[in-house]
Amino acid sequence: MAAGDRKYFISKQLVALLVGATLCSYFGSIPASYGQASTPEQNIETKIPEGAKLLLSANELVYNRDADLVSAVGGVQINYGGYKMVAQKVEYNQKTGRMMALGNVELVSPDGNRIYADNLDVTDNFADGFLNSLRIETADNTRIVAESGERVGGTKMILNKGVYTACLPCAEDPKRAPFWQVKAQRVIQNGETHTIRLERARFELLGHPIAFLPFIEVPDNTVKRKSGFLFPTMSLSQNLGFGLSVPYYYVISPSMDATVTATGYTAQGFLVEGEFRQRFENGTHILRVAGIDQAKPGNFSSGTSDAEAGQRGMVASKAEFRINPRWTFGWDVMMQSDNNFSKTYKLRGLTGTDRTNQIYLTGLGKRNYFDMRAFYFDIQDADRKNTAEKQQAIVYPSLDYHYVAPQPLAGGELSADVNLTNISRTHDDFYTVDGFDRFRGLKGQTSRLTAELQWKRTYVTPTGLVITPLLAARGDAFALNMDDPTGYTGNYIDGNSATRSMFTAGLEMRYPILMTTDNSTHILEPIAQIYARPDEQLAGRLPNEDAQSFVFDATSLFDRDKFSGYDRVEGGTRANVGIQYTGTFDSGYKLHGIFGQSYQIAGQNSFATDDLVNVGADSGLETTRSDYVGLGGVETPYGVSVTASYRLDEKDFEFRRGDLTTAYQNDTFSTQVTFTHLSAQPAYGFADDNDEIQTSSRVKFKDYWSIFGGIAWDLNNDVISRRTLGLSYDDECTIFTIAYTDSRDSDDETASDWTIGARLTFRTLGDIKIGSDTLE
Repeated sequence: MAAGDRKYFISKQLVALLVGATLCSYFGSIPASYGQASTPEQNIETKIPEGAKLLLSANELVYNRDADLVSAVGGVQINYGGYKMVAQKVEYNQKTGRMMALGNVELVSPDGNRIYADNLDVTDNFADGFLNSLRIETADNTRIVAESGERVGGTKMILNKGVYTACLPCAEDPKRAPFWQVKAQRVIQNGETHTIRLERARFELLGHPIAFLPFIEVPDNTVKRKSGFLFPTMSLSQNLGFGLSVPYYYVISPSMDATVTATGYTAQGFLVEGEFRQRFENGTHILRVAGIDQAKPGNFSSGTSDAEAGQRGMVASKAEFRINPRWTFGWDVMMQSDNNFSKTYKLRGLTGTDRTNQIYLTGLGKRNYFDMRAFYFDIQDADRKNTAEKQQAIVYPSLDYHYVAPQPLAGGELSADVNLTNISRTHDDFYTVDGFDRFRGLKGQTSRLTAELQWKRTYVTPTGLVITPLLAARGDAFALNMDDPTGYTGNYIDGNSATRSMFTAGLEMRYPILMTTDNSTHILEPIAQIYARPDEQLAGRLPNEDAQSFVFDATSLFDRDKFSGYDRVEGGTRANVGIQYTGTFDSGYKLHGIFGQSYQIAGQNSFATDDLVNVGADSGLETTRSDYVGLGGVETPYGVSVTASYRLDEKDFEFRRGDLTTAYQNDTFSTQVTFTHLSAQPAYGFADDNDEIQTSSRVKFKDYWSIFGGIAWDLNNDVISRRTLGLSYDDECTIFTIAYTDSRDSDDETASDWTIGARLTFRTLGDIKIGSDTLE
């Protein structure tokens, strides 16, 4: 019996046979990746949904009752349970129990993997079978090609003369060898152990063999975590020499794993690192340890902690737990044998000069926020006698709470802020610059509780004027148990406690003006604010711990309180005036800018009042009329952009502070140049002007190839403080980068060091690293 160009729902027996064409048991575990992920997920095999129906389309369906042969001939298409297969012919022999798909066989699985073969021969229980001229393309563009394939015992797939790659074929010459590929005499996929074994493997680069191995065994794509050696990494630096790191990954349980890394340095000996990870139902914990017995401490500059330390080590712990959907508890802490071990050996994530150890509890609601944290600060430097770490405050704890009332009050928004800070310090943090004393911290302990209420409401008049009145009330209570600042000329408070308050009435007015032309749109918005307040109580008479970092620029022009923390509070009546502009053009040009000035109208100017760190000195706000501040930028459709921020002296427009950045980018070239200027502020701790130029560029000189580099030039000292030069290659399957970096710390030249970093990544196989390959 024959039928042409028709679709059939076949009997249960034939359905079972043609399901074999889907080969779900064949290819459910074909490797999509040779890398090793670390997520603790278990393999769940793809199964045909119960009750799924098979849809068959062919030019002819032939029943040969004498030979017990069922054939679908011509343009065969099968769709079953998300699997799709096409072939020129499909035959099922009822006597032998074998099914044969012939001619340009293509199978697409639900996950997007594609399998191509000239023919397929399989038993009706799918335990054994053969494929010829096999090609597999996975959803992530990896490919396996083999002369033939055989399935044995229902659990193993054996491919003969296999080739694996993650590179796309060349569009101009598909026969050209990919950038890299792995050829193996046999490729064995084991469905029980979920591993891929490549026997007599040969790694080829640009068609040329560069490495031979008796075998390579890696987990298949169904395995997310598997014990074994990871790719080694390498490093090269001035003081450590050449380093080779060999990591071993060990799966302890579905929720625990660990990585142990052994690194041999030619100059310093053997470094051992361990990282233990555990996942809980509501969070994670990571424990890290590292240690070394330095072989040649004399390689480091004499007198440094690096040179005088023999046995060095570190322990770090990091965790975060979700108590419930709103509350989170965690910590991130580190202890080390000396003050520079982690930075010297560039331990991942622990190399910062200022290392913050903390423990925290946070809560986030729809209209409120809670954050409580305790801090301990590690200062990593090479000076073993440095007391910088002992001068740091120990914070236990700092609490912040913000609340917004759910219902309007008098038509406006009512909010509350609470801050509690409790700190101690074992050493005074005191120094002198150009005859100006600065007391950044006093020995002893202090506590402060701050609470503030704020109400504001916005009105829009029929003419478009936006009016926002504001009322605020704040109170502070201090408990003081700190040493008096010896030599301080200000009127430091004499007592163990203090209180202060601040009340503010404010008004802001904005009038956005929209202007349009045939080819552009412009928005001009004048802004005026006035805040009426009494003088700051106890100004300059209290410790200043959290309001030391102060920069007056266009971004802070319209802040109600321009101090960066709670220890200082802005007092007196002040007005802020400025104008904001945004312009867009049909040609692709965009403009934006802000310009303005601040005025102390009445009362004592908080920024002209001395305190322990002289925070307002030469800030631009210490005069009745502030310096002019602004920012602006231009973007062009040609890839060129210019941005600038600036502060100009209110008397003679002298450039006090700011930066200018020019950038250009197209398909083959990108560059950025930034000039930064900071005028001297001796009373604030900067004795000299600071001018620096930073630049970085990248040139793509051929498909996938680029050269990149950058410098940082200290203009005042005529010193190149950092320079980097590198070469990179990046295509869809391979990344290669090599970079040279030379950095210099102007405050401690013994910390100067050059490094060479490189990274070679083969997608799905892994990567090989040497040091750091970035511009940082």
